[in-house]
Amino acid sequence: METRSRIVLLMHPMEYRHQKCTTGRLTCLNLANSEIIPGERFDDNPRVRALTGDPGNYPVLLYPGEGAMRIHDGGFPASALGNRNLVVFLIDATWSCARKMARLSPSLLRLPRLMIDPCAPSRFTIKRQPAPWCLSTLEATHELLLSLEAGGVDVYPDKDRLLAAFDAMQDFQIRSITAAAGRFTHRVRGLRGAPSEGSGASPVA
Repeated sequence: METRSRIVLLMHPMEYRHQKCTTGRLTCLNLANSEIIPGERFDDNPRVRALTGDPGNYPVLLYPGEGAMRIHDGGFPASALGNRNLVVFLIDATWSCARKMARLSPSLLRLPRLMIDPCAPSRFTIKRQPAPWCLSTLEATHELLLSLEAGGVDVYPDKDRLLAAFDAMQDFQIRSITAAAGRFTHRVRGLRGAPSEGSGASPVA
């Protein structure tokens, strides 16, 4: 799916290396104008520096806090873009890791910051969020694109696509967990019904 804005996920190494299917990866699989940059410190990252130093870009960080602009109520000055391309950095990590990554990359916190007010709580059923306003990376991107379109900054052509992929991912993971639990239960029952060594029992011919 095409968008005007470039979505850049700054992904913690734990998410990048050890997780086969994360919402961040799923986000980028569905957005043509997106990319993943793995790491913990980004001040000296060549790709981040190229994106933030390009005069044709308007880089921002999606990160809540004091001074962050609320997109939904017109807090983001769309006119400031001019002819530049909006580049939105999102930190893709657990909340504790995200805070650490932000501290380790002060240049990111010096960028203009955006924040969103979610329209609904997280749809995550297989993972508990630390607070009602916390969202997965995919959900945050969905809310971001909704807000950017409402503000006249971007066009979000298929508003169901990301959430449909998110639901499908969770359904697959739940089915996999259920199937694995069934196999384990069957194995345990089989072990309990097996004759113990030295019991005198012999297999039936």
